[in-house]
Amino acid sequence: MTKLKAGHDHTGLDQLDVATHPARDAAHFRRILAARQTLAAAEQELNDAVRAAREAGDSWTIIGAAMDTSRQAAQQRFGS
Repeated sequence: MTKLKAGHDHTGLDQLDVATHPARDAAHFRRILAARQTLAAAEQELNDAVRAAREAGDSWTIIGAAMDTSRQAAQQRFGS
């Protein structure tokens, strides 16, 4: 079982006891971080696209249809 050390950073990686948990390639960790960054960028792009659509006069019904959801759900998620 992995031993925990006191005091840790937000990732929890400093909690691993290297004596009982040998070092491994961090490829999976890096892949998760990259996926999170891609997801954050996609969320920002979606927010920007919805804002631009609203500024151009598109209705919540149209935006909801593009999101494959109801106008109410789109407005709740993106409305101010």
